[in-house]
Formats: sequence, structure tokens, C-alpha cells
Amino acid sequence: MIRQTIDEIIVRPAPGDPRRAIVQAGSLNFRAALGRSGRSSRKREGDGATPIAAMRILYGFYRRDRLAGPLATRLPMATIDAAMLWCDAPADANYNRPVRAPFVPSHEDLKRGDGLYDICLVMDWNMSSRRRNLGSAIFFHCARPGYPPTQGCVAIDLRDMRRLLPLIGPRTVVRVV
Repeated sequence: MIRQTIDEIIVRPAPGDPRRAIVQAGSLNFRAALGRSGRSSRKREGDGATPIAAMRILYGFYRRDRLAGPLATRLPMATIDAAMLWCDAPADANYNRPVRAPFVPSHEDLKRGDGLYDICLVMDWNMSSRRRNLGSAIFFHCARPGYPPTQGCVAIDLRDMRRLLPLIGPRTVVRVV
């Protein structure tokens, strides 16, 4: 059974390391990784920064081949397959959008071998009103062991993501402060 969803997830910098954060969702707190350049209010494509912004969670992707059982969530979720990519080429009409292989312009594979996108939530950064070079593929996804920096996303442990997912709905906003 899915409980009531939370309206806001707060992402605060962790003391001592600008590439780490504390994620607060209601009474729950989780460790997180941020971008290799920390946080920025002037996000640009390829800068490695996590945008300081309020971003609604739009929908998600997951690896059915890696996760047992159904995911408890109110978000629209799609199964990742080998042809799923994300365009990060600012000059392309598909910039900051999911695309399908074969796709020649610069892109990111969503079916990764490292588990980062076993659960991957798409946040509304440069999506509703896209502008070239303002950043693409800002996701809320799974972290690597030890929480090394991301390319600009917010990443938490898979176990924590599974705990948080039932509380996230289409109105939930991630606020990076």
C-alpha cells in the first residue's frame, strides 16, 4: 500500500564537502552525492554542478532486470531497455530529452552497467522550458558506494531510494538549497 506522498524533498550541503549532501524527506534523512563541482545557481551544460533550484519530479525509469518485484510509487515509471538514451547535445532538437538508439548526437546511455540508474527519477531542470547549454539529464538516482560525486545529479543509496520512492508523487519537488 502506498502512503500519502510528500510535497518537498530538501537537499542541503553536508558539512565539509560541497559534493555531498543530506536529503530530508519529511522525517527521513539520507546521505547523498552531488555534482563534482558542488552546487551552482548558474548551471551550465558539462559544468558538473548540481543546480540550486526547486525541481518537480516528473517521472522515472528503472531496471526491471535488476530489481525484484514491482516498485511502489505514484510516479509514472518506464522500464529501461538497451535502446534508451538521453540527448545531451545542446545544438540538437532533442536536447535534454529521452531518445532511442541509434542516435548519433551526444547522449547518455540509460541502461548503465554500474547500477546508477537502477532507479532514476527525472527532475524538471531545463525540461519544461528548455534552453541550450543550461544543463541536461539532472536526475535523482542511485549513488555509487562511498558517494563519489555525480555529473550534476542528486544520488542516494539504492536502499534509501526504495524507501523514499513510495513517498514521491507527481507533485513532489526536490529543493536543492
